[in-house]
Amino acid sequence: MNFKRVRAVANKEFIQIRRDPRSLALALAIPIFLLLIFGYGLSLDIDHVRTIVWNQDASSPLTRNFLLNFKNSRYFKIIAYTDNYRDIERMINTGEALMAIIIPKDFSHYIDSGKTAPLQLLMDGSDANTATIARGYARSVVSKYNVDLLNNSFANLGLKPPKSVDGRSRIWFNMGLTSTWFIIPGVIAMIIMIIAALLTSLTIAREWERGTMEQLISTPVKVPELIIGKFLPYFAIGFFDLMVGVLMARFLFDVPFRGSYLLLLALSALFLTGALSQGILISVVARTQLMASQLASLTTLIPTILLSGFIYPIFNMPKAIQLVTYFIPARYYIVILRGLFLKGVGIHSMWDESVFLLLFAMTMLTLAVRRFKKKVA
Repeated sequence: MNFKRVRAVANKEFIQIRRDPRSLALALAIPIFLLLIFGYGLSLDIDHVRTIVWNQDASSPLTRNFLLNFKNSRYFKIIAYTDNYRDIERMINTGEALMAIIIPKDFSHYIDSGKTAPLQLLMDGSDANTATIARGYARSVVSKYNVDLLNNSFANLGLKPPKSVDGRSRIWFNMGLTSTWFIIPGVIAMIIMIIAALLTSLTIAREWERGTMEQLISTPVKVPELIIGKFLPYFAIGFFDLMVGVLMARFLFDVPFRGSYLLLLALSALFLTGALSQGILISVVARTQLMASQLASLTTLIPTILLSGFIYPIFNMPKAIQLVTYFIPARYYIVILRGLFLKGVGIHSMWDESVFLLLFAMTMLTLAVRRFKKKVA
């Protein structure tokens, strides 16, 4: 390995990057844009469920007290009251309301007589996930009302309420269940994977399209020197994007970082090496910039979003798809980022993921070097 030749190729690639300021601007601006879009635009929290109410027992203070439990909850937002089913049907059909609460006219009578009071909850099930979560929130509100009602009944009789199981939950690592803390580390992994592979996938293909590859072939530069020389400038850009992502996560989205920054840099270097080498391999195989960009998008964007656990939990996927996810490197890097940001774990807890990233980097770099041939045809 002649490091002078490596440096010469790297300088040539830096000059090429400076001559294409639009691509450089995209490489630096896209991470910021994606973090802002996903950080502010994507939320897995279900708050302020738009609710319409038909209270057929409106004259009773019991029903008004019952509805206060929904009104005072941050999970529900009562947007309208009605006295017929037509308004409920219209507002749910148009998407103005997600849920409807229908209280029958004998609601307070049932409660006063110690009977189970009927209550109807109508949900818009077109978004099954949101409807399921909203139904769980509604059941929680009703259960709390039942407990309070039971306690008040015993207190009025001068008796102590019967003992029951007192389950107290405590949430680790994300006490507020803030979805941004879950999303942002995944966005950083997605950015590194997509940007790295997309940028380097055009390097070798661009040389072939512009006819400059013949000049490189005629030089004494060896294949490993050529690959590494083209690799280094984009490694620097990728690390810059990583630093931007970490700083935005910490100071813009208030995502805590509880792990080791040194470990973050080391494992990110492995992931970045693999992603860049994969892009170079794609560039070597494709030989045209159009084909290279399409292959890079197909092999990085779609798997990273759908199969890495970035948004959709892997354990909910079919078994066959779960097997496929073992070959998605972003899956392991996302586990590492969430472990470092939220849990503050060390290398002993991420040993399997670290070994896979090392194998991924070595495999992609070796394939890129072996696949490239210093000949015209």
